[in-house]
Amino acid sequence: MHWSVRGAMGAAAAAVLAMSLPACGTEQSAAAPSWCPTVQGHRVECGTVARPLVSGKPELGEVQVSYALVRRGNTDAPAAGVIAPNPGGPGVPLIAHAAEAVRLMDTGLLTDHDLLLIDPRGTGESSPLDCGASEQDYQLGTREAQRQTVARCAERLGPRAVGYTSAATADDFDAVRAQLEIPKLVLYGISYGTYLMPIYAQRHPETVQSIVLSGAYPVDFDPLQRPNAEAVSQALHRICERSAACDGATAVADLRTVAARLRTVPLIIDGPAPMTLTEGKLGNLLFEGATSGVGADPTTEPLLGTVPAALHAAVRGDDAPLRAFAAAAAGQPTFENIDLYMTVACNDYSSLWSPEADTPTREQQYRQAIDRAGSLGAFSAEGFSAAQRDGGDACLGWPANGLVRPAQMTAALPDVPVLVLSGDLDAITPDANGKLAAKRFPHATFVSVPNTGHVPDMAPGGCVTDLITRFVRTGDPGPTDCVATIPPIAVTPVTN
Repeated sequence: MHWSVRGAMGAAAAAVLAMSLPACGTEQSAAAPSWCPTVQGHRVECGTVARPLVSGKPELGEVQVSYALVRRGNTDAPAAGVIAPNPGGPGVPLIAHAAEAVRLMDTGLLTDHDLLLIDPRGTGESSPLDCGASEQDYQLGTREAQRQTVARCAERLGPRAVGYTSAATADDFDAVRAQLEIPKLVLYGISYGTYLMPIYAQRHPETVQSIVLSGAYPVDFDPLQRPNAEAVSQALHRICERSAACDGATAVADLRTVAARLRTVPLIIDGPAPMTLTEGKLGNLLFEGATSGVGADPTTEPLLGTVPAALHAAVRGDDAPLRAFAAAAAGQPTFENIDLYMTVACNDYSSLWSPEADTPTREQQYRQAIDRAGSLGAFSAEGFSAAQRDGGDACLGWPANGLVRPAQMTAALPDVPVLVLSGDLDAITPDANGKLAAKRFPHATFVSVPNTGHVPDMAPGGCVTDLITRFVRTGDPGPTDCVATIPPIAVTPVTN
């Protein structure tokens, strides 16, 4: 899960905690670290916290966790709260994207709320992880190449690999909070951040004021990712119905036909980033690439809007529009550290095999699960499994490590206000997963935002940001009727 733009610290960790507190603002202090961002109209305090890579194992070293605290515009009054966002990945840094984070909060919240930006361990300014992987090679490579990349990363990291988990990141965040003497945080998770922030809330419930989860999925999501496969078909139905440019049932039938053909006869996509378009690669480009950022700009046709016509042409023997779609979807920029992305996914996410089993047994268990699954939406189970960069059999060669995975954690989540948002054209974190994420909390409000993809925060007109602002201020988003005014996306008409 990625961003478009899937216990307490303890005495030993406290003993190694260290921090510097230089400040910067519209004019940076000479003492500020070079990476400290400048935010017009706001003072920014930057620093680092030294944290053990693995608690109780000092021989494995430390990580430096960096933060930038953007102070509220009105410092004459106490802060109404401190908002701590995470933009996803895993592996997306935040400090380097301070301008985007501030724009997202540019709804009056930064007048009286502080904004705490933390680069998760292994990203950005927080001891970035490097196990030799290439983001482009991983994105465009074959499934076998992806598996080999994961295995090489594990071999290179050795025992250090267990230091990169969502639980460790959550504890880092709390260490920063504690050192800054912030009593409670407003947690704001986007995409993978919606997986991370509930883990923080579970481990540090007394420090949570409220939670916003945008583009959400639960820690115990289906490892086959059935909802994601089904959401691709749902998105095609919805854009066709709302635009009247195509027929949804035909678009899904065309997808099933093209996926079946690519299963046996892949397409070679030439260009600056050559790629073999298999069923799995098509699935990835559709559910990840095509539904990211949908609806943010109603004046421009998004990639998703070109899909029904491209599939219809391919069924009739013209692959040119499909090739153009694949090249455009594969060429979209990403922001994640792919090394951390792989490591956290393989350490944390539930798998289709026993993590403690040997490789032959894992392969057998995986194959049995795929054979039992049948089809997933318009795809074969094996094809959609290969579409998952952070799932399927990508982590088959990741070594057993005895870690407790988030889905195995049983501690209760805090009874605080929670707002969960999903775009109804999103196949990365579809409505079905957002509803499951909301159900984990005692009191949560779920809002499905029509005509938006992954993620709905930047929907035009300010409706969604207004809901978030009211929620952060009051714990209640108020009326949500405005989402019905978000316009349908543009779709290429399908002609026979």
